Amino acid sequence: MSDLAARTCTAFRDDAHLGSGPLADVALAVKATLEAAPAASILVFDDATGRVVDLDLRGTAAEIAARLAAPTGPADQPGAAPAERGRGRPKLGVVAREVTLLPRHWEWLSAQPGGASQALRRLVEDARRNDGGRSRARQAQEAAYAFISAKAGNREGFEEASRALFAGDAAGFADQSQNWPADIRAYAARLAADAFTQG
Repeated sequence: MSDLAARTCTAFRDDAHLGSGPLADVALAVKATLEAAPAASILVFDDATGRVVDLDLRGTAAEIAARLAAPTGPADQPGAAPAERGRGRPKLGVVAREVTLLPRHWEWLSAQPGGASQALRRLVEDARRNDGGRSRARQAQEAAYAFISAKAGNREGFEEASRALFAGDAAGFADQSQNWPADIRAYAARLAADAFTQG
C-alpha cells in the first residue's frame, strides 16, 4: 500500500466540499458522483500535502477498493514460507535507507558511541526536539499553498493571502480569503492552521 492510501483526502466538486476521509472512501464517493454526473468537475486533495491526488477509478467499487487496500504479504498467506529476515530491527519500525555523506562525516559518525546509526538517530531526535514547530509550520504553509494555488489561484486576494500565509499572519490570511467560497476558505484555513501556531 502506498503511503497515500493510508492518508486522508478531501474531494471538491467545483467549489463545494464533496467528502473527506480515507482515500478509498473518497475515491468511491468520487466514482459515485461521476456515475451520476459524468461532466462533474472534481478534484481530490491529499490532506497532508494539499496536492491533487490522481485517482484510478476504472472498474467496480470493489476493484477500486481492492487497489487501494493494503496488500497482503507472503507471510499472510497460509502455508507460505516465512520471509527472510533483513538487516535492522523491523519489529521496532527501523527502516534501512541509503544515506550519502562526505568522508569526513562518515569518519565523525564512526567515532561516535554506538556507531553511525545510533549517532544519526540522536541527531535527528535532537533536531526534532529543538525545532520549535518550524518544520510543522513550513509543511502547513506548503500544503495550504498547494491547495489554494489549485482552487483559488485566480481568485481575488490570492496573492495577498499567499503572502500572509508565508508571513504567519492568520488574520491577514483570513481577511484576504474572505470572499472565496466557504468550503474552499474552510479547507484552506484547516491546512494552514499549523502555519499560524509556530513557537
